[in-house]
Amino acid sequence: MKFPEKKYLQINDFHFDYIKKLNDSIKTIDVKKLNKITKLIEKTIKNKKNIFVCGNGGSAAISNHYVADYLKLLRTNTNLKPKIISLVSNIELITAISNDIDYKKIFSYQIESLGQKNDLLLMISSSGNSKNLVDALQTAKKRNMKTISFLGFNGGVLAKKSDYSLIAKINNYGISEDAAHILMHVIIQFIRQKNLTKNLEKIKF
Repeated sequence: MKFPEKKYLQINDFHFDYIKKLNDSIKTIDVKKLNKITKLIEKTIKNKKNIFVCGNGGSAAISNHYVADYLKLLRTNTNLKPKIISLVSNIELITAISNDIDYKKIFSYQIESLGQKNDLLLMISSSGNSKNLVDALQTAKKRNMKTISFLGFNGGVLAKKSDYSLIAKINNYGISEDAAHILMHVIIQFIRQKNLTKNLEKIKF
């Protein structure tokens, strides 16, 4: 799917079609893979292993949002204690690696120091072809980590090489990023309600 395919003169028309394309792209998600990914994330948390998350541009911002929701919200009113780390949050470290070594190493270099067997690497990318993400994936596999990618467009390299990938089939960066946000909230809220220690009726989501 592609959006936009024509020029719009009215924001309400653009809004309607944007939401429709977002909805359509979410419907292209493979629900069997979604189920496997959700189980893997929950298992990783319960086994007290690390979840590393990364992306570029808007996907970097989404990576930090993941930390906020998983570390704080998922833990609230459950017995879960997620260990989630954003590889995009330390700008001093990222610029040092980029300047002194190579920009494509900004994530993989961190994984070399922090990643352990059965940890999980979650990558967010519209194209699935970013060199620093591909390098991170290769490094994670060398350390016997599991890899997940949330993608747009046709999924690119990450779709082929990740252990699990979900592709929102839409040729639009904004909608692809929206889909990654939605997937985050769907997965986290599902895991949270499943593990609540209080009555559902008393909990805010």
